[in-house]
Amino acid sequence: MFEKVLIATDFSKHAKKVIECIGEMPGLKEVLLLNVISRDPLARVWDPVSEIKDIEKKLEEEKNAIKSPEVTVNVKAVSVLEGEVASAINKVAMEENVSLVAMGARGRSLIMSTLLGSSSRNVLRFGRTHLLIMRYKTLDDNNMEKYCARVFAKVLFPTDLSQTSEVALSFLKSLEGIGEIVLLNVVSKGETDEEIKASVAAAKDRIEEIAQNLKMAGMLVSSKVVVGQPTEVIRSEAEKEDVSLIAISSQGASAIKKGRIGSTAYDVANSASRPVLILRQEKMAAY
Repeated sequence: MFEKVLIATDFSKHAKKVIECIGEMPGLKEVLLLNVISRDPLARVWDPVSEIKDIEKKLEEEKNAIKSPEVTVNVKAVSVLEGEVASAINKVAMEENVSLVAMGARGRSLIMSTLLGSSSRNVLRFGRTHLLIMRYKTLDDNNMEKYCARVFAKVLFPTDLSQTSEVALSFLKSLEGIGEIVLLNVVSKGETDEEIKASVAAAKDRIEEIAQNLKMAGMLVSSKVVVGQPTEVIRSEAEKEDVSLIAISSQGASAIKKGRIGSTAYDVANSASRPVLILRQEKMAAY
C-alpha cells in the first residue's frame, strides 16, 4: 500500500537512517527525497536558486542509501521562509500524491530529546498523508541501532473499538510485511470501579472477537485490555511487548482535535520511544 514515499531529510544522522530504513520497506516502488531550505532571518543576502542546486547535489548523494534497484528515487529541494518547513512538506506530499511521509523524530536541533522537533510536530498535526515517524535507540557507543530492519515485524495497534479504529485496522492488515499484531484497548481510570469492571469485561469480549477474525485470516495476533491513562499505557505496553512499531488511527471516537489529529495519537507520536505510524482517516476513507 505504501508504494510511493516522501522522505523529508535535513541531512542529520537520524534523517539518513530513515532513508536506509524506508529503502527496505516491503512493496516500495518510488521514493522522493525532499529537503526544505528555510531562510535565515539574519542573512543579509540569500540566493535560493543557487542553494537549491547545491542541496539537490547533496540529495543525489543521499540516494545511494537506498540499495534496491527496483526502487525509483527522485530528489526535490524547495525554499521557504522561516517557520514554513512543515507546510512545505505537507504541500509537496499532496502535490506528488505520495502514500506515506516518513521523517526522523529528531532533527539537528533535537539530537537527545525524546520529543519531536517542531517540523515533525507540525507535519503530524496538519498533514493529510499517512505519516511514519522513525525513532532509534542510542547505544552506549553513540552508534544508532535502527528498528527498521523489520519495521512491521511486531505492530502494537491501540484501539478504542470504534468504527474509525476498525477502518484503520482493516487498512493496517492489508500492508505487506506485517508479522504480528498486538491489539490493545485502554480502559480509563476516571470511571467508578463498577464502570471499570463492566468496561473491561465488554472490551475483552470485543477485542477477542476482533483477534479471532484476524487469526482466521491467517494473521498472528494477541490482545489485551489494560486500565490506565491511554498515552501512558500505550507507551508502556510498546516497551513491554518490545514492538517494532506503534500504528494508530489519527482520530478516535472522542478525539480532542489538535489540527488534524486526536489528542491520544498526537501525544503517543510526540513522546513514544518506538517508531509510530499515523494512519490518516481521510486517506483510509478513500481506501
